[in-house]
Amino acid sequence: MSNQKEKKFGLTSEQVQKSLNEHGSNRLTQVEGETFLSKLLGNFGDPMIKILCVALAVNVLIFILGATGVLKGVDVEWYEPVGIAVAIVLATFVSTFSEYRNENAFQKLQEEASKIVCKIYRDDEIKEIPIDDIVVGDCILLQSGDKIPADGQIIDGDIKVDQSVLNGESKEASKVPVPDDYSDEGEPMDFLNPYKVFRGSVVCSGNAVMEVTVVGDKSVYGQIAKELQQDDDRESPLKVKLSNLADGISKFGYIGGIAIAVALMFQRMITGGGFSAYINSGIFNILADFLDAVILAVIIIVMAVPEGLPLMIALVSAMNMGKMLKDNVLVRKINGIETAGSLNILFSDKTGTITKGKLEVVTFVDGDMTEVSQASDVKGKLSEILAVNIHHNTTSIVAKENGETKVVGGNATEKAVLGFAADLTPDGVNVEKVASIPFNSTNKYSATQVKGDYNCTLVKGAPEKIISRCKYYFDEDGNKKEFTKGQQIEDKINELAGRAIRVLGLAIADEALGENSLPEGDWTLIGILGIRDEVRPESVTAISEVHQAGVQVVMITGDRKDTAVAIAKEAGLLTAETDVVLTSDELQQMSDDEIKNVLKDIRVIARALPTDKSRLVRCAQELELVVGMTGDGVNDSPALKKADVGFAMGGGTEVAKEASDIVILDDNFNSIDKAILYGRTIFNSIRKFIIFQLTINVAAVLISFVCPLLGINEPLTVIQILWVNLVMDTLAALAFGGEPALHRFMKEKPKKRSESIVSKNMWSSIIMNSLWMFILGFLMLTFSPLQKVFADLGADVKTFNPADFSDPAYLKLGTAYFAYFIFSAVFNAFNARTDKMDLFENISGNKGFLKVLGLIAVVQIAMTYLGGSVLRCHGLGVTEWIVVLVMAVSIIPVDLIRKAVMKNK
Repeated sequence: MSNQKEKKFGLTSEQVQKSLNEHGSNRLTQVEGETFLSKLLGNFGDPMIKILCVALAVNVLIFILGATGVLKGVDVEWYEPVGIAVAIVLATFVSTFSEYRNENAFQKLQEEASKIVCKIYRDDEIKEIPIDDIVVGDCILLQSGDKIPADGQIIDGDIKVDQSVLNGESKEASKVPVPDDYSDEGEPMDFLNPYKVFRGSVVCSGNAVMEVTVVGDKSVYGQIAKELQQDDDRESPLKVKLSNLADGISKFGYIGGIAIAVALMFQRMITGGGFSAYINSGIFNILADFLDAVILAVIIIVMAVPEGLPLMIALVSAMNMGKMLKDNVLVRKINGIETAGSLNILFSDKTGTITKGKLEVVTFVDGDMTEVSQASDVKGKLSEILAVNIHHNTTSIVAKENGETKVVGGNATEKAVLGFAADLTPDGVNVEKVASIPFNSTNKYSATQVKGDYNCTLVKGAPEKIISRCKYYFDEDGNKKEFTKGQQIEDKINELAGRAIRVLGLAIADEALGENSLPEGDWTLIGILGIRDEVRPESVTAISEVHQAGVQVVMITGDRKDTAVAIAKEAGLLTAETDVVLTSDELQQMSDDEIKNVLKDIRVIARALPTDKSRLVRCAQELELVVGMTGDGVNDSPALKKADVGFAMGGGTEVAKEASDIVILDDNFNSIDKAILYGRTIFNSIRKFIIFQLTINVAAVLISFVCPLLGINEPLTVIQILWVNLVMDTLAALAFGGEPALHRFMKEKPKKRSESIVSKNMWSSIIMNSLWMFILGFLMLTFSPLQKVFADLGADVKTFNPADFSDPAYLKLGTAYFAYFIFSAVFNAFNARTDKMDLFENISGNKGFLKVLGLIAVVQIAMTYLGGSVLRCHGLGVTEWIVVLVMAVSIIPVDLIRKAVMKNK
């Protein structure tokens, strides 16, 4: 770069203020976050919450009409609407609080990432200014490693920049000063323009001064960020499944409600002496019976709705969000967790996700074909020669920070090479740099002429530029020997290339550098370096697990096809002959239908462009697949937002994180594997709870449907139903919400987007166990030999004897039925929590389960003795408790038989 002390750059304070008034600041408009209240109101759109709200409205209406005397003779209780209201508020509040808390944590991360200061020329001196305070016309000093803070053009010096976060192109772009006669009439987003630089790019090497031309939202970076603020209306798989379940429950409840209303009117007509006699009984009598039928229908509808399900989903999501954060997975959107568990296909970046994201020298081979993996293993004089070549022919430097050696400056390759020999310091060697030719992608080499203890030219570059010029090589003692193993070195290079290892040659020339040209004469080979971005060992295991989970993984990379294939094979992505590897060019030549036909076999996309990602997501979603996408750059953001679940890397851009559902804080594929496992754990926990809930609800609906037809009024009172519907639901949500993440979940097939949340096996459990609960309960309420255990009925009572709870003699029977119903549900919770025969499988992983069920049992026993007339309860004796518990626990062997039968099918 030319001497900047002789040039005047930048604005004065007055010019800064004027520019700020005309063009605005460099601050990006932040995505307006939802307030707690707006999130709370938004969660009322949940399908189950909607059903509860309808049930609440009907209950409140009947309560008001009864309380005001409009409905004469209606027994009005306020407990039921209050109970439903509490269930709604609890469910929405827990869900909102969890999401709001994690969103705040995410915003703090974003704020930390945005605290960037820039070196700016103002008032004839360099000042460090926050990125948001930059204005149009500012002149900014750019050095290696800096992130470009605004759009502009180079006015002095030259640099190489990495624009991959914007255009996905991994190749470094050269940027040089804009000519005096340059007229900028081209494309504003022309990344190939040699004079323009763009916000978000990173300076890889060189020094320059840029003049800012565009700031804030008008920059390319800002425009992409603004486009991402549009809402995506694609529903999550769980929401689709819950909507279908809600529709089914609604139909069941409404049909059941209408059926019971009609049946009750018919029963009253029969007991009233037939149709003619009933009609002649008077309009008020008929209206009273009709109101009884309507109220009973409402009770049926309310009991059919699983009030605890929304709360359970909120609780299980909240519990797992905390666990996931400890595993470096930050969930921004609560539905992102369960969606991760439903993934069918995952498009993953290579660099930093499957690989370590850090270039490393993994091997050194000298001219005698001796291969070592560490520089310290190079022996004798050759070690010194290697150190001189690497340390004095580079743009990077070795620095000491807190006693640790650190390589700074230069591009990724330079850092990797110097890092390999950082501890090989050529002590006692005096060398002075005379001239140099920096590396560029055209020449594919760098060279430095030195004098002192070594008077020669140090050369480093592509092997095809080095090997053919070498007539000699250095042996271990530093002696020059004739180089005769050229073919063996070439074979080694080809072998390394097949393992995705890039090769650099190192040599020394005795001649001086020419004018921008390499020395003439014969060179002496030092050796070759093998450089690669290592595959993370944990990624191989994680990819294998994800494959076992039935999730297709497609690696997307900007690498060449052969390099991408080598990495994919090592990572375990390419395992079959039918696996397909495509380049971006090949992808662009295919129609959408052709892509859909081969999508199931695609494993790698090489030389990928940002537009390829969005297109692949769209094609996969049109096949009704649940799609995941990883990314870290601004260019990845549209695809991250479009995907069903977007995984942004913690080290990525702020825009990518804003577009994502989940942030992977450690940039590791292993963490994505964990996110999928947690998602499946949540889905399985929800399914377990649905089995538990619907079994209770169906049993309650059946008993409430049949008993009034037989003249048994209120087998369960309103307050008892409140206990069943609210307290049992809430406590059970806590019990099932703590289920552990089991690795066997990763061996299950992904659930289709349209697949019902209630499987055939679940239906068999719900129907079998609810019928068993109903049958035993019905016998208790109608079979006199069983009734006599709890009630003194006399000898002349008939065998079929519908209980009359208005008679005090049946008080203990009512208490026993209430206790039986609750304890049946408690024992059935053990059936519901596992589909295995061992009901205590992994129970130690959810210690809260036994505690919660124990609490329910204790409260139920206490209610039996302390409930009195409010709960219609009376204390039971030892014999009576034994009968109740034996009847209740019988649901366990019944379900074990069902499991055995279903397993053999």
